[in-house]
Amino acid sequence: MKLTTRALAVHLFTATGAVFAMLALLAAAQEKWSVMFLWLVVAFAVDGIDGPLARKYHVKKNAPRFDGVLLDLIIDYLTYVFIPAFALFQSDLLPGWTGWFAIIVITFASAMYFADTRMKTDDNSFQGFPGCWNMLVLVLFAITPNFWVILAIVAVLAVAMFLPLKFIHPVRTERWRMLSLPIALLWTFFAGWAAWVDFHPESWAHWGLIATSVYLVFAGVAQQLIPARG
Repeated sequence: MKLTTRALAVHLFTATGAVFAMLALLAAAQEKWSVMFLWLVVAFAVDGIDGPLARKYHVKKNAPRFDGVLLDLIIDYLTYVFIPAFALFQSDLLPGWTGWFAIIVITFASAMYFADTRMKTDDNSFQGFPGCWNMLVLVLFAITPNFWVILAIVAVLAVAMFLPLKFIHPVRTERWRMLSLPIALLWTFFAGWAAWVDFHPESWAHWGLIATSVYLVFAGVAQQLIPARG
């Protein structure tokens, strides 16, 4: 297979994320939350695979007709922001005005963040919380905290999107990648497991989600506080 064909195939693979986003949205419209999150987990997996493939086959050079970065951003906004925000609003996790507050803050702040030219750091991490609301909302569905706790988390992370705080990319951030990548894969496993059992409160998947989420959220800040060894 020619390199141009392989590069084009990577774009087509990335575009499947839009299909999974639609399937997730249809499930959300019917309040089938477990099904919705299963599709979002599939989309999350695609997003984790297509980047390395794009770099391997040099899609900018071998398939320049399609802008892979733009394609990825469009799908990411749907799967990371728009659909999770809708699910948070439509569920009973946030009553009354709190649901409106959450979806307005999440969608508005994320739109600005996705257009921020300073989103990436020199080591391919993210500057500011990278708008991974799909991951947060899945954990919230699993542990169902008090709505005031949810509001506080949403507000803090929305502000954190524009603070000089580092958040790792499990694949592209080289420092601690031997630990970060397996933990990201474990998070994906626990997320699929939690959704598969319909977020059963006694599922061990919830503890796995909490543990892996804590690492993924704070690993970048820890790297800022702990100097890298020369």
